[in-house]
Amino acid sequence: MVIERSGPVVVFDYGEVVSLPPSAEDRAALEGLSGTDAEAFWEAYWGERREYDRGLPAADYWGRVALRAGADWDAARTQRLWAADVASWLRPDPRVADLLAELSGRGVRTALLSNAPRDIAGALRHSPALAAMEHLFFSCDLGACKPEPAVYRHVLDALGSSPAETVFVDDRKENVLAAAEHGIDAHHYTGFAAFRAFLAERLGSEPGRHAEP
Repeated sequence: MVIERSGPVVVFDYGEVVSLPPSAEDRAALEGLSGTDAEAFWEAYWGERREYDRGLPAADYWGRVALRAGADWDAARTQRLWAADVASWLRPDPRVADLLAELSGRGVRTALLSNAPRDIAGALRHSPALAAMEHLFFSCDLGACKPEPAVYRHVLDALGSSPAETVFVDDRKENVLAAAEHGIDAHHYTGFAAFRAFLAERLGSEPGRHAEP
C-alpha cells in the first residue's frame, strides 16, 4: 500500500533544466576528438543515446557510436570522448541551484527524474546541488526512459504522491505530455522566468524571486 506524504512534491528533469546545456566549446571538443564529420557524429551520438540511458555500459555505447559514425577509436580516444561527454553535463544552472536550495529551506519536497546513463547518474548521486532532494530517479536504474508510462507510475509510487500533488518540469515536450496524461501538473521548461512564475502559482509564493531571469 502506498502511504501518501503531505505537501506537494516538485520533480525536476536534470539536463537543460537543473543543468546548463553543453557549451559550444564542449560540443567542439567532442567533435574534434571524434575525428569524424560533425553531423555524422551527432546523429550517432543521439541515435544510440536511449539505450545508454537505459543502462547500456559506456564501452558498448561508444562502440556503437563509432560504428554508426564510421569511426575507429582506440581505447584512449574512447576514454577521452567519454570523459568529455560526462563533464559536459555536470554544470548546474546557478539560478536553478539557488531555487533548489530555497525550496529545501522552505520545506518543499523535491525530486529528480532524469534520463541518464550510469556514468552521469553516478556523479549526480554526489552532487551538492541535488543533496537536499528527497529522491533521485534515473532511467539507467529503472531500465526505462521518459516518456514511457512505467517511469511516471514508478515515481508516483516511490514518492507516495498523488498526481494532483505532483509538479513536474522537463524541457522535452513529449515528456511533459506523458506526465500530464497521468494527471501530473506538468510544465514545459522553456526558460527560468516562466518556470519561476509557474511555481509561484502552484506553491503560493514566488520562489527564486531574487534570481535574474
